[in-house]
Amino acid sequence: QVHLVQSGGGSVQTGGSLRLSCEISAPTSGDRCMGWFRQSSGKEREVVVVFESDGSKTYADSVKGRFTISRDNAKNTLYLQMNNLQPADTAMYYCVKARTKDCYYSDFIAGDWGQGTQVTVSS
Repeated sequence: QVHLVQSGGGSVQTGGSLRLSCEISAPTSGDRCMGWFRQSSGKEREVVVVFESDGSKTYADSVKGRFTISRDNAKNTLYLQMNNLQPADTAMYYCVKARTKDCYYSDFIAGDWGQGTQVTVSS
């Protein structure tokens, strides 16, 4: 089983920035899709960004232009840089390594998840 350990997060004011890190006990290079999800209180879990095995990235419309996913293969670490944070970004954030190279929601659900990191943005 792959272990994902998250760090970063915290509380910021509107317009602030945070960076989340996710150290993975397996190579971040390779053929499994990776991504970040978030879940706000009382809401469904949603995809923030998907990082496909070919290097392509797909962001949710709500975070485009503000969030950036990256990875350091030498450190087996996935990052999420979040800029211009808004109160609507307040949520628990999870890094995920999908079960396969496919990036379907079901592949993520069946994959390996980090422990979650709280991000709170105040107005």
